[in-house]
This record gives sequence, structure tokens and C-alpha cells, in this order.
Amino acid sequence: MVDIIERKRNGEVLSKEEITFFVTGYTKGTIPDYQASAFLMAIYFSGMNAEEQGYLTMAMVESGDQIDLSAIEGIKVDKHSTGGVGDTTTLILAPLVAACGVPVAKMSGRGLGHTGGTLDKLESIEGFHIEISEEQFVSQVNHLKLAVIGQSGNLTPADKKLYALRDVTATVESISLIASSIMSKKIAAGADAIVLDVKTGEGAFMKTLEDAEKLAAAMVAIGKQVGRQTMAVISDMSQPLGYAIGNALEVKEAIDTLQGNGPDDLTELCLVLGSKMIMAGGKAATTEEAKSMLEAVIENGSALKLFGEMIASQGGNREIVHNPDLLPKAAYQMEVPSPASGYVTKMEADEIGVAAMLLGAGRATKEDEIDLAVGIVLNKKIGDRVEKGEPLAMIHSNRTDVASSLELLQKHIHIGSEKVDKPTLIYKTIIN
Repeated sequence: MVDIIERKRNGEVLSKEEITFFVTGYTKGTIPDYQASAFLMAIYFSGMNAEEQGYLTMAMVESGDQIDLSAIEGIKVDKHSTGGVGDTTTLILAPLVAACGVPVAKMSGRGLGHTGGTLDKLESIEGFHIEISEEQFVSQVNHLKLAVIGQSGNLTPADKKLYALRDVTATVESISLIASSIMSKKIAAGADAIVLDVKTGEGAFMKTLEDAEKLAAAMVAIGKQVGRQTMAVISDMSQPLGYAIGNALEVKEAIDTLQGNGPDDLTELCLVLGSKMIMAGGKAATTEEAKSMLEAVIENGSALKLFGEMIASQGGNREIVHNPDLLPKAAYQMEVPSPASGYVTKMEADEIGVAAMLLGAGRATKEDEIDLAVGIVLNKKIGDRVEKGEPLAMIHSNRTDVASSLELLQKHIHIGSEKVDKPTLIYKTIIN
């Protein structure tokens, strides 16, 4: 192991055998934390080329279980977002794409941070089961073309162990390590093709467009290296996506979007990502054709109907797609008045996310309980006109003391005298 650390420290390219030796040894405990820490720091400073990243990804995939989706008919397309504030896209994309005939066999996670993950959002639907057997999962996708469940089995244990070590050794920001970590989980989950939504801006992990492009290119290169069709869309997270931030509130916004009444930015992003998924699934030859298919299943109601069928199949109350008032509701709704007249010039998405978390919409630690009903609904976005005293947002809370969230929102939604342009939503697409 000392030789491998030294070689990477000196910027040399490692072989598949060397990388597999490290991943296997560290997972089994024969390589200690102090050597693994030194190796991660060497990668942080020296980086890895596309081949090394592919070897690291597959070594992590092979450290645990791999989901076999071969019993599901068609090309299975998975989607991954690098996360943000108000990112409800999975709840909309999954039924949209499935309604166009592409099977969506999705394994999702829970959120740590501003709001819950996809699973938490789905659990705000009464009775919804995120855990079903592998046989039920395969059967449901073959029948409905759609299932969204919790990650099962012992997937990528090497990644879990390495991620915990990266967290305490200041090596989280390494592009090579981030890319391998994300792609290992997607590949172990069994998808044939992967569409990535890489966020950039205030509310994203990658704050600059340059870093987002590097991460997207690294993940697409890994996909190519390991034989998975992979494409990445780089999208904006300088302000929250859509208007709703919070679990039940985001489910309601997803239903609105499936009905054709969603926010412009959320709808546009879902049409862009959905088009890529449909093309990857072999159901359309061009972006225009794929987009027309998506718009058709919104207009004819089949995507919304399918979302209801998935909910019912997994034990939930399908009536929520027609009556979102059945979702959990917070006891109190309080306005966030604008401190001045003018235009919204900037929204610090990560701080707005923290305001939602303080209400109970997200987790600061893994042990925290989420309140599925609470959160924030924005009334204004960047570029919008606002008058003094007019509500910038509505706080949904189960307690009356919301002073800390109110203060964060008033401080981090900036009002100026000059109108600014709305942010660019889609920056770039990278395809292998």
C-alpha cells in the first residue's frame, strides 16, 4: 500500500490491480484508515485519469451487491441529481418518462440537509411503501413501467466507508472521488443508461460552472469506460427550483407540474431531462420528438394517472393526485414581508434551504426526525417585481416561533432597485 500511495503522490497512473487492491483491502479492514487517508489526499492533489476513475468506480461496485434488472423488459434509464433546494424532479420525471414507454426502476435515498430526499417526499403520501421485495419491484416495473423504492441490499459498501473517511479528511471536494462515488451507486443499481443532472450555483455542491463541467465530464467518461450510456445536463441552482421547499409541499408541486400547471423552471428542466431519458431509452431519435411525447402525456393526463397507479401499487392513497389537500398540512402559515420595494436580484438558495431545515423540513444529522408538512413556498423569484410589505414567501410551520427562518429569508432574498435577468436554467449537455 505504501508503494501505491507513493505512486499516486508522485502523479503516476495506477493500474486496475492497484486500485482494486486498495478498495478490497480497505473494505475488508486490512488497510488501515491512516493509509487510506494518505491515499485519498494523494488523489485529491494528483487527480485520476478517466481509466483510473473507471477502475475505482467498478471496484466499489464489486465490493457489494449488484441489482440485476435483466428481468425488466426494455432499456432501463436511471436519473441522478447532484442535489439542491426544491429539487422535485424525480417525482415528475419518473411518471412522465414511464408514460412514454421507458421503464423507470428507480432506487432513491433519504436527504441529509435542507429537505428530505425523494423517499421522504413519497412518505408524505399516506400508506406509501418505499420498501418492497425485489420480485414485486421487477413485477411492478414490467406492469406499470414505474417504481420508486428505497435502496436495498448491501450496495457499494466500499463507497460508504470511503465517503465517511473523506468527510473527516478534507477530501470530499475531489472531482475524481465525487464522480466515482456517484457512478458506483448508479451502476450497482442496475441501470442500462444514466442521465445526470449536475447542479451549479449558490444552492449546489459545485458552486462554479467550471467545477460543474469538470464533474459532469468525469462522470460521463466513467460511464463510457464501464459501458453504460451516460449523459449529463448542467443546470442552475443559484435559486431554489420551483416554488416549494419541503416534503409534502414539493409533492403538491410535482402533482401541479404533472397537471401542466407547474412552475416554468421546474417544468422546463423536467422536459429537458425527460427528453434525454427517452432518447437513452430508445423511444425517440431527437430531442424535439422526445419533448413532444412528454408534453402529450402531460396534456392527456396519462403521466398523472400513472403516478396515481404507482402510489396505489405501493400502498399509498392514489386520491392525492386529484386532491393534494389530503397531504399533511402545517398548522400555521406565516407571510415573509418584503423589507423594501424593488426587484428580486439574488436568492441565496443554500441559506433559504437552511431556513426550511430549521422549520423541520430537513435533517441536520441522520438521527433527526423530519416534519413532512412544513417548509416554505416562495412567491417571488429572481427578476420579479415586489412592493414593500408584499409577501416574498409563505412559511408553513407546526410551531409559532419561526423567527430564525424568517430572518434568514429576509436576509438572503435580496431586493434591489434595478431589474435583473432571470438566471440561465440549462448551461450545457455532455454526452459520451
